[in-house]
Amino acid sequence: MALSDREIREIITPLLLSGAKMLDKHCPKCGSPLFELNGRVFCPICEHRKKEESTELKSIEESLLEKLKVLANNLPDDIDELKKHLEVMKMIVELLEKYKKMEEIR
Repeated sequence: MALSDREIREIITPLLLSGAKMLDKHCPKCGSPLFELNGRVFCPICEHRKKEESTELKSIEESLLEKLKVLANNLPDDIDELKKHLEVMKMIVELLEKYKKMEEIR
């Protein structure tokens, strides 16, 4: 998702005010100017996107965990319904494992 000029300014302005130095090099991934702060060179736009993606993943994980808790706390007595419940719970656990692996890759 492309950021607007305003969003980019909102990311970059605080960096400049905090003493970060805008370099004459650009990010090979997004083309944004690279910055240096405390000896660390980074792309503020890519870091912002990474934080947003991480937040989205955590939100999804929290929703899946909540659904898992609801299902676990409301197990039906009927064996056929219980099998359906357990199958859904298994799918949720598998999704959570995939999200965990995605976080580890980052």
